[in-house]
Formats: sequence, C-alpha cells, structure tokens
Amino acid sequence: MAENSKFHSALDVTNVKHLIPITLDMETGQYHSWATLFKVQAKVHSVLEHIIPPTDAAVITAYQTTNVVDLPLWNRLDVVLQWIYATISPYILTLILMPDDSAERAWQRVADLFQDNKNSKAMYLETQFTNTCLTDFSSTSAYCNHLKSLADQLSNVGAHVSDQRLVLRLLAGLTEAYASFVTVMQQKDELPNFATTCSRLKMEENTIKE
Repeated sequence: MAENSKFHSALDVTNVKHLIPITLDMETGQYHSWATLFKVQAKVHSVLEHIIPPTDAAVITAYQTTNVVDLPLWNRLDVVLQWIYATISPYILTLILMPDDSAERAWQRVADLFQDNKNSKAMYLETQFTNTCLTDFSSTSAYCNHLKSLADQLSNVGAHVSDQRLVLRLLAGLTEAYASFVTVMQQKDELPNFATTCSRLKMEENTIKE
C-alpha cells in the first residue's frame, strides 16, 4: 500500500481548504458536498481507510498489516483528523472534539450530526422543498441555489432527490412571467439536467429584464 513509503502525499498537504473549499456548518446543510469532496481527496492521497475502514476481507488484511508494519507512519497519516478539524465550523468542532481522537471516529461523529433523526428531518426538508417558489427570492440564481441546497440536505438524510425531480420542482415554482419558458421545457422529449435548466432560466431572466 502507499503508506509503506516514508514519503506520503497526504503529509505534503499544507492547506486542505484549497482542496476542500467548503466549511461545513449546521445551517447550510452542505454535508453531502463536503463529504464527497473530502472522500475524493482521501482517495487521491490514499488515506480513505483512515475515515472509512475497508470491508473486503483481502483489503482488511492489508489494512491491518500496514498498521502493524509501520505504526508511526500510520499515526502520522492520521493527519486526516486535522483535515476534518480545518473544514468544519467552530460549532461543529466543539461538538465532535475529543481527546486522543482518530480521524475515523471524528468522521463518524460528524456523519451522526447530520444523519440523526433522519425521518423527521426528511419530512421537514420535503415540506420546504415542495413549497419553494421563485417569489421568495431576489433572483433565479438564488432560487436555483436554494433548491439545490434542499436537495443536498435531503440526500444527507437518505431521501435522494433525482435530477429530474429537481428540474420539475424548479419549473413548478416559477412565476407567471416564466410561463412560456415552462411550456417550452415541458414540450421537450427529455428534460435537460438541473445545471442546464438553471443556466437557461438565467438567460430567460435577463431577457425579461431587458
């Protein structure tokens, strides 16, 4: 495994915020995005097992061997714990901080914060999602960003929102001024993805303002 080398790229990361440009907090509900970016960097630097232990029998054996063969390096590579601390809000840090902790345990406590009481959170977020309308926002960009944030928060609690459903909710929440835009979109054989729909909606907004 990569840890057998005395030099390891994970130890060369000086500012993890350049790699994970999200500070996780309880208000914005970006856990899904934060965790995805974090796991990407953990894979790139071959330290994913420090936060998510392997489940495959062969990999588990190699994982355990690495710990025994070069324990000092393994402990140094738990610098991933510092990555977690550096990319969460002070409030979350206060909640999860424990003496003599490991990256794996800290990672799980962060996950628990956002995945606890899944059903009640999902019901609340679902209500917010289905009642979101453009009239509550100053621009189509703010409207799209809010819908995407709600969809991400729903995914955090196991209630995945498909891209198609996200687009349909976006269209359903538009005002009468965008009626022709909605009609054109509905007549397509296949709806564009959410990012494309938001881009086209922004162009429509600019046209209406002219």
